[in-house]
Amino acid sequence: MTHDDELFLVTGATGRTGGGAIKLLFERGHRARAMVHREDERSRALAEAGAEIVVADLHDLNGVTIALQGVTGAYFCHPILPGLVESTVIFAQAATEAGARSVVNMSQISARREAGSNAARQHWLCERLLDRTNLITTHIRPTFFAEWLTVQWEKRDGEGYLRLPFGEGRHAPIAAADQSRVIAALLLDPEPHDRAVYTLHGPVEQNHHDIAKAMSGVLDIPVHYEPISVGEFARAMLERGYDEHLVQHLSNVAVDYQNGVFAGTNDNIEKLGGQPPLSVEQYVRENLSAFETSGPRFVPAP
Repeated sequence: MTHDDELFLVTGATGRTGGGAIKLLFERGHRARAMVHREDERSRALAEAGAEIVVADLHDLNGVTIALQGVTGAYFCHPILPGLVESTVIFAQAATEAGARSVVNMSQISARREAGSNAARQHWLCERLLDRTNLITTHIRPTFFAEWLTVQWEKRDGEGYLRLPFGEGRHAPIAAADQSRVIAALLLDPEPHDRAVYTLHGPVEQNHHDIAKAMSGVLDIPVHYEPISVGEFARAMLERGYDEHLVQHLSNVAVDYQNGVFAGTNDNIEKLGGQPPLSVEQYVRENLSAFETSGPRFVPAP
């Protein structure tokens, strides 16, 4: 099969991991179809870069079926919203009907049968569902994105604050760009990774005091980690109008985080994606403008 014969579908194509994966596919001479929820500036930019655009909803069987026609492999990424199981069933059926060969599935590091988070438990179920198809299936389970630092960031009186319910838990923040390299590599060479589950981590495991110190060194202002309770975190999200499904998820993964579920590091990014992952310092240095905002927004799109 030549490059001209292969077509890769990227769902969540205007998000960070999907958009990065499409860019890498183009750089390597491949065709990509971007599945988006609406036509806007982001989708037009993808079209101008060479992507085929299909407007569809992951909950719509007919729309997903159309998006998967002629597709070799797909990146499946569902936002932290209700409907994950239904969408995965729809995707699996449509991909099977279309004769797609492989799927890279965005899961979560907290995905497991006994997860307190409804979303995390659903991710585990959806992994098992995809494993039962004839698709070459690979699951990626990232720890918390480095991008979360930009949206959970507050700036008051010239100093930075991270007010989060993570106690003294630890993780190695992983940038979306590093995940995109893994996604593109798995799409282009899926066979060695069939039914694999890869946790994705940054290079250095840190608690949030360490992370704040690393950020401070680059931003050249004091940055503080202020631990808060899970209840306070949940109330703040609900007051800002966040969906109850998301709040239930983040409240429970905060407990998981404190219990070490998000901890650890490994060399999966370098082995699969071809280069070492960004450190917190490198990520902040490359995204200085993102730290100019002054209030928390909580959740970036994956």
